[in-house]
Amino acid sequence: MIDNIESPSSLVLEYLDDNLLDVCSRKRLEGSNVKVVARTVLEALAMLHENGFVHTDVKPDNILINYGNDATRFSRVALGDCGDVYRFNPNAGPLEESHVISAAIFRSPEAQLNLRWGPPTDIWSLGATLISLILGGNWHICRPANVPFDDEHYGFWVLVEQVRRFGLFNDSFEEIADAERLAICTSAIVYIQENQKWLPFSMSEDDELARPDRDFIAKMMKLDPRDRPTARELLQDAWFNP
Repeated sequence: MIDNIESPSSLVLEYLDDNLLDVCSRKRLEGSNVKVVARTVLEALAMLHENGFVHTDVKPDNILINYGNDATRFSRVALGDCGDVYRFNPNAGPLEESHVISAAIFRSPEAQLNLRWGPPTDIWSLGATLISLILGGNWHICRPANVPFDDEHYGFWVLVEQVRRFGLFNDSFEEIADAERLAICTSAIVYIQENQKWLPFSMSEDDELARPDRDFIAKMMKLDPRDRPTARELLQDAWFNP
């Protein structure tokens, strides 16, 4: 925020040149720029999470940039659109009612299942975002093929893609999911077994996605939110200092 004007009530915000959805639709994110974006967003999330907030809508078009020179692609990176930032209750039970958040293809599995979500949902969304930015062209790893966005069961088909790309729910998932949600998870697994093939992210061979990048992102893409590192832990990862 640049200024706060009382009459009329107004906020003056910093102008940035573009967002990463548009930028990476034209040219994918690569090299050191991946780490610049990841570090900047993780620093913002760490600040939010440690103060009791969840961003809830981490995705490429909410990451804003200023262009740099030939040597530096971006002179500034910022996580924007904080209009849906939500104060979370760390003592809430996993089945307490929660509201729908984020775009479906960036939404975490627990939010997809309408389980109680918290800071780990932002970590999942950032991982999904980094994959899209690195591969470019507005591609998304969990976008269901041949399913229109307005399909009544679109969220389920996204969950199917999440499971076949990032593995099975572990046995302890039943500690945070009731019978209804577990049945949905089972339906996703059965559908994959009968109609598709497994496409493990950890074994993907995209030339654009280097093994160190894939290993780092895989830590964020755990189906069980309890298995994901915190933003602060990820900032300490050796990936940033090879």
